[in-house]
Amino acid sequence: FFFSGSNALRMSSGIQIKKKTAAQKSETCSPEPQPKPSDKLNPKTIDPFGAYSRPPSAFAATYARGGIPCRLVHGSVKHKLQWECLPETVPFDPLLITLAEGLRETKHPYTFVSKEGFKELLLVEDATEKAIPLLPRLVPVLKATLAHADDEVFGRGLDALVQLSAVVGPSLNDHLKLLLTNLLRRLMEKKFREKVTVALQKLEQYGGKVS
Repeated sequence: FFFSGSNALRMSSGIQIKKKTAAQKSETCSPEPQPKPSDKLNPKTIDPFGAYSRPPSAFAATYARGGIPCRLVHGSVKHKLQWECLPETVPFDPLLITLAEGLRETKHPYTFVSKEGFKELLLVEDATEKAIPLLPRLVPVLKATLAHADDEVFGRGLDALVQLSAVVGPSLNDHLKLLLTNLLRRLMEKKFREKVTVALQKLEQYGGKVS
């Protein structure tokens, strides 16, 4: 039930292909001219010559140079994402990890793009097969998000964790012990007690008992 209507979402989310490139003619859409995956996540490699205008984060810099193949579209009632190419053609490695890193952003539009991008990427038909191999790298990123002092960042991380659990199921179980300390700490806070309790119930539903 968690991802009901995913096909309708993909069909109505305003997906547009701006222009055909050599990369888009193949099965995989690449938002950038094939950089090394580590380049997208390593702030030291973003712009060695731009020290005077250093970007605030690796995610913001990746977004600015076109490394995130979706953009925020302002609506009169609700904002949405516009993908430059079909999400099904975007490599999960490293985009899913990059979007997870962006969950720790606190500025607009990065907060919206990272949250919605992570969610919509997990809605593609073969998301399970694509996401499972990335769990050893994704879980530490989500752990850092859940440990963030900002309440909204924690909330985005919690939502992302539940979304991921719904997609990968029991494959996440072995990694949950790395996250439980952060979840239980927030469970002790009255304002998050209900939200964390519901999240733990869903984690159990999708992957078995959390223990």
